[in-house]
Amino acid sequence: MSQVQTQLRDGPPSEPGSLDTALAEFRRRADREGLVEVAWAEIDTPVGGMLLAATNEGLVRVALSRAEEDVFLEDLADNVSPRVVEHPKRLDAVRRQFDEYFHGDRMSFDVDVDWQLSHGFRRSVLEILRSQVPFGHVVSYKELAERAGHPRASRAVGTAMATNPVPIVVPCHRVLRTGGALGGYGGGLDMKLHLLRLEGALLS
Repeated sequence: MSQVQTQLRDGPPSEPGSLDTALAEFRRRADREGLVEVAWAEIDTPVGGMLLAATNEGLVRVALSRAEEDVFLEDLADNVSPRVVEHPKRLDAVRRQFDEYFHGDRMSFDVDVDWQLSHGFRRSVLEILRSQVPFGHVVSYKELAERAGHPRASRAVGTAMATNPVPIVVPCHRVLRTGGALGGYGGGLDMKLHLLRLEGALLS
């Protein structure tokens, strides 16, 4: 766990009524001193608690389960920056868009994505998915491979979906097996079904 993250979690000595104030002051000081390179926050959704993280470049990571918190934070510290701080205010806009999406009031996410956790073909496929497969539509692994210019790369497309660092915003739940079978999903098939039903996607 990063030094900054450890400082925030351990925090100053806890006294009645003082912890929230102390944490708020810590975040303000971290902001002033440029210590926050990755801000993260929790969000409650109808399919369970999730974790979001963002850099100054945009949303960098979404974990579909709050149970993944330790792995989530270690991954950020190891692969993005050790300066990881729980900072919900910095993610207010993103959290609001997730709320709107799950309440059926938003069909696309208007957020920048920091792509540093995805490279090469995987990133290209994810960018195509985000830009070309809108709300309420689905695509097969094979069709997505064809759009990426590599019609025989269905398995590589599957790997790109499995390693998608920002699911839902980059909608890998809209990718199905040829013939309409669900395929896999990091949040589980029940979550994938929930998202597709929320969007009104037609499954064959």
